[in-house]
Amino acid sequence: MTKLFGTDGIRGRVNEYPITAEVALRMGKAVAQVLRSEQPSRNRVILGKDTRISGYMLETALTSGLVSMGMEVLLVGPLPTPAVAHLTKSMGACAGIMITASHNPYEDNGIKIFGPDGFKLGDAIEALIERHILGHEPEPPPLHPRFIGKARRIDDARGRYIEFAKQTADNIPLHGIKLVLDCGNGAAYSIAPVIFKELGAEVITMATAPDGLNINADCGALHPERAGELVRQHQADLGISFDGDADRVIFTDASGNPVSGDRILGLCAIGLKEQDKLKHNTLVATIMSNLGLIEAMKENGIRVECTAVGDRNVIECMRENDYNFGGENSGHLIFGDYVTTGDGILSALQVLRLMLSRKATLAELATVMHEYPTHLENMPVASKPPLESLLKLQDLMKQATTEFGENGRFLIRYSGTEDKIRVLVEHREREQVSQWSARFTAVIKQEIG
Repeated sequence: MTKLFGTDGIRGRVNEYPITAEVALRMGKAVAQVLRSEQPSRNRVILGKDTRISGYMLETALTSGLVSMGMEVLLVGPLPTPAVAHLTKSMGACAGIMITASHNPYEDNGIKIFGPDGFKLGDAIEALIERHILGHEPEPPPLHPRFIGKARRIDDARGRYIEFAKQTADNIPLHGIKLVLDCGNGAAYSIAPVIFKELGAEVITMATAPDGLNINADCGALHPERAGELVRQHQADLGISFDGDADRVIFTDASGNPVSGDRILGLCAIGLKEQDKLKHNTLVATIMSNLGLIEAMKENGIRVECTAVGDRNVIECMRENDYNFGGENSGHLIFGDYVTTGDGILSALQVLRLMLSRKATLAELATVMHEYPTHLENMPVASKPPLESLLKLQDLMKQATTEFGENGRFLIRYSGTEDKIRVLVEHREREQVSQWSARFTAVIKQEIG
């Protein structure tokens, strides 16, 4: 069976299967059929998007599929993914749908689905929706015309999320703080500057003029050095860079230097623990997090629970074990007391609140850990054969495991959203990192091409 859902919804190149108007239409019908059967009394769906030009096409197709099944579609336009998740729960919808490909270029797009509780759907419901999309489940009889649904724009969606985001940080006054805000020409372009300005910060903005084609283009969370340049130029206190749908954030300190996601996770975990707000004194991270984070947390009496890659896995672990904070080195931060998914804007507010309460700069707070030298290689691949079938790579991995011992580690995996293989090497000695990275990539090129 064709697999549509990856680690973060459905994603791919626009106008190529599965990111086509036809599949989006079928998805709208499938979401309505499956989720309305779970919540018969609810027929409301929140539908948001980022700023990609293809969002218009997918929004229209999804809406058509949904209303044909009797759903009421509330169109909120360009909004961050976490805003759609929040509105889904607060407005009593049976589902929230976000049209986005996150950090990918404009040529790609994707669809994420949230349940009525604001969390991403579980595997079983995703699999059932997928079966309906692919025609492996019976088609429902067509509705009588009088029962067809409606779609309408929600004018106050932005205001609802703005007030929610500020309240999570207790409307902390940011007077005297100067910050650079890089919105990546994405979903946060209009809403993020308003939030930080209303709280009193002096805000220098960049990448807030989306044209449908420039999302993530040399800006945003993948290029924090751009915000860093403006931080130095304007002598700002920090830089804040969002990805295309603003569920991730990367920071730069007052010197314009990017601060790793692991350092942000560490300083936030310590801050929560000091306030007696870190449940079970546990931070949830992924296997991609630096070994230095685990060591630093241990020194501060904080346990680290590691999951597979993906914010969804982090969130599932948090829910299952009653943890309230976790995230990824890539910039996903999940403050579980407030949100059901990664939220770049809320995370930035929490970091600013910590800076003010500690009367410390971001650079000072970020000294919480010593990072092992690391290198991550993202290699394009034409195919994804099982890693177990790559015999030369397996032999090299066994050799590395023996030689590294407790001084380092490596992680080799395929991307769940792109045609790439990711090779992470970490070691106490920088020379070992570069040496083993080169050896792994050479063998992969030899066996995969």
